[in-house]
Amino acid sequence: MKYEVIVVGGGHAGIEACYATSKIGHNTILITGNIKNIGDMPCNPSIGGTSKGVIVREVDALGGLMGKIADKSLLQMKMLNGSKGPAVRCLRAQADKETYPKNMQEALLNQKNLSILEGIVEDIVIDDNAKKVKGVVLSSGMMIECDSLILTTGTYLKSEILRGSEKIPEGPHGEKRSDNLSDRLRELGFKIIRLKTGTPPRIDAKTVDYSKMKEELGDDVHYSFSFDSESDYDVSKQEKCYLIYTNEKTHQIIRDNLSKSSMYGGYVSGVGPRYCPSIEDKIVKFADKEKHILFLEPQSMDIESQYYDALYLQGFSTSMPIDVQDEMVHSLEGLEKAKILEYAYAIEYDAIDPLQIKPSLESKHIENLFTAGQINGTSGYEEAAGQGIIAGINASKKLKGIEPLVLKRNESYIGVLIDDLVTKGTIEPYRMLTSRAEYRLILRHDNADLRLRDYGYQAGTIDEDQKRRLDEKRASMSRLNELIRVTKIKKDLLEKHLRNASSCSLYDLIKRPEIDSSILKQIYPELESFDKDVLEEVIIETKYEGYIVKTYKDAEKLLKLENKQIPYDIDYAKVKNLASEARQKLEAVRPVTIAQASRISGVNPADIEILAVYLKKEYGKR
Repeated sequence: MKYEVIVVGGGHAGIEACYATSKIGHNTILITGNIKNIGDMPCNPSIGGTSKGVIVREVDALGGLMGKIADKSLLQMKMLNGSKGPAVRCLRAQADKETYPKNMQEALLNQKNLSILEGIVEDIVIDDNAKKVKGVVLSSGMMIECDSLILTTGTYLKSEILRGSEKIPEGPHGEKRSDNLSDRLRELGFKIIRLKTGTPPRIDAKTVDYSKMKEELGDDVHYSFSFDSESDYDVSKQEKCYLIYTNEKTHQIIRDNLSKSSMYGGYVSGVGPRYCPSIEDKIVKFADKEKHILFLEPQSMDIESQYYDALYLQGFSTSMPIDVQDEMVHSLEGLEKAKILEYAYAIEYDAIDPLQIKPSLESKHIENLFTAGQINGTSGYEEAAGQGIIAGINASKKLKGIEPLVLKRNESYIGVLIDDLVTKGTIEPYRMLTSRAEYRLILRHDNADLRLRDYGYQAGTIDEDQKRRLDEKRASMSRLNELIRVTKIKKDLLEKHLRNASSCSLYDLIKRPEIDSSILKQIYPELESFDKDVLEEVIIETKYEGYIVKTYKDAEKLLKLENKQIPYDIDYAKVKNLASEARQKLEAVRPVTIAQASRISGVNPADIEILAVYLKKEYGKR
C-alpha cells in the first residue's frame, strides 16, 4: 500500500496538512489513533484569541478549514481589543466541543483524494542511502509506503497523565499513546525534548451558583473567521460565560498542598508553558496577587453530548491530586457546592527541538519528512493549524520540485511563528503573542486574505471562485480609495455631525479619530454600496497611513536581507574572525538567509558583517 502523502495525527495540525495535500490533488492518507478524536479540543473549547485569532484568519486565507468549521460551531463570538488599535484586534469564538469535531470529521470524510485509517505509527522507514522517507510502520505491523510524510503527533509521544504523584502512560481522554516513535526519531538524529501542558477541571453547570458571578456576553454584531462565508448565528442567543476570581482561601489550600502537586512535588520532568501556567504556578510566582481571574465557559449545547452542562474552568489548570482539587474548587465563590465532572491533569510528552527543521518545516535530517504542531514545541490549536497548512503546502511543493512557501515575518503571524521556532528554538511550549510580531500593524485580522490568499491560489488550496472574489475586493478597494480622495463634503453637511467642521475631502474626514464607518455612511450614504469589509479596510489603511508607510519601509530593509541567501552547505569553520558563539549557533541553526542569521541569539551585527563579506567573496552577489 502506497500513498503520495502520509499524515500522522488527526489534531489541528494534521487536519490542515491532509486537507491541503488532498485538496491540491495528492493521494493522501491520514493515520490517527481514533477517528472520533479528529478535531478534538482536549483543552479549552475555543478558537482564536489574542494573536491566535489572526492565525485562524491566515489559515483560512491560505485555504484551510479551521475558520470555516469554527464559524459553523459557535457558542459565542467576541472581538478582543475592539476598543484598541487594529493591530491588536482578534476574534475569539467559544466553540461547541461536540459539534466542532463532528463538523471537522464530516469535512475530511467527504474530501476527495483523502483516506483515513485508525492506527498508531511506531516506526518510520527510511532509505538509509538517500536519507529519505519511504513509509511508516503501525503498531499492528502494517507498513504503508509514501513519498512524503508529515508528523503531527500532538501530545501523544510517550505521553503521561499526571495528578499528584500518579503517572498514567496514556494520551488525552485515556487514548493510547505512541511508545516508540520518539525513540525512532532519536535514532534518526533528532534531539528530543520533554514538554508539559495541562487542563483544568470541568464543572457540572447545574451545581453552580451564578448569582455570585459576573456574566460575560458575546458581541452584539456578526463576525466570522472565514473570508468565504458570513456567519448566520443569532447574536441575541449566544451562550453566556461567567467571570469569577480566586481568593485567599484558594491560595492557602494551594500553598498547604504544594508538595502534592506533580510540578512542585518533583514528579514532572517536562517544561510547562510560560504563558498558560497552572494555578499553583501562579500562586507561587505571583505571591503578591490577592486574586486571579477565572472564567466558567460552556462546552456544548448538544443535549446528547457528554459535554452538555459541563463548564470549563478557564485559568484553573492544575496537577493536584483529586482530593485537593475538590477543596480548591469548593473554595471559589459560586462553586461551594459544585460537582466536578472531570478532574484536571497535567500531561507530559516528547517533542523535537525545532532547530532541526527548515523554514519549510521539512526535517534537516530526513528528506521529505515534515513536522507540524506540538511535535515542534508549540502549544495551542491555532499555532498547530498554521504549521499544518504550511507543512501540507510544502510537502506538495517538494513532490512537484517547486521552491517551498516560506512566509516572511512581515507577511504573516504564521511566518513569525515558524521563523521563531527554526531560528531561536524553544525549551518550553511556544505560544504566539502579538508582541512577537514586530510588523503587527500590517499583519492585521482584517487583511489576512489580501496578504496570503494569492499564495494559497498558487499552491492549489484556493480555487478560482475564491481568487475571483479576492480580485473583486481589491478592485472595490481601489475604487473606494479613489472616491474618498476626489469627493468633497461641504461644511453645512458636516456641521450636522461634527463640531468645528469645515469643507474637506472624504479622505481627510476619515483621518479624524472620531470618524467611523457608521458616521461616514450618514454623511455620505453612497458608501452603503461598498461591502462592509472593503469599507473597514480602507478606513483602517487611511487612518493609520503614516504608521503603515513607515512599517513597510522598515520591512523593506528586512526584505533586502531576506534576499541574501546562505548556501546550506556552507562551512562556517572557514569564515575567519567569527565569534566562537556565533559560529556554533550558525552551525546549529544553518539559517537560509542573512536576515534569519541576524535573528539568532548570540550572533551579533559584527558577525553578520563578517559573514556577508565572506559570502560576497566566495559566492558572489547573493
